[in-house]
Formats: sequence, C-alpha cells, structure tokens
Amino acid sequence: MFKCNMGTVDRAVRAVVGLVLISLVFVGPQTAWGWIGLVPLATAALGFCPAYSPLGLSTCKTKTS
Repeated sequence: MFKCNMGTVDRAVRAVVGLVLISLVFVGPQTAWGWIGLVPLATAALGFCPAYSPLGLSTCKTKTS
C-alpha cells in the first residue's frame, strides 16, 4: 500500500508520544485535545508518514543487495 518511510527509532518515539497524548484524555487536564495522539500512533503503526513523502524524507534504512 504505502512504502515504509519511517525507521525504528522514529516509530518508537511516535508511539510513545501518541500514547502520552492519549493518556491526557483520561488523566491530567482531561481535555479532548489528547485524541490528537491518534495521529502519531497511527503513523507509527503503519510505518508511513504522509508529511515525509512530499518533502522526500525517510528515516527508514534502505536494504542493500
């Protein structure tokens, strides 16, 4: 479907940030803004960042033959 453009560290950081933001819905200020954490969590799960494509960025290591 989409070509992977995120490396392991990038995905891990996004997953942690996403979980922290979502936790704000249940603890802390308890605002609905915490649901924005679904975006980094989804990109971490997919391994694809739509913002990287137009910029030509990739943190994913390429396979060499």
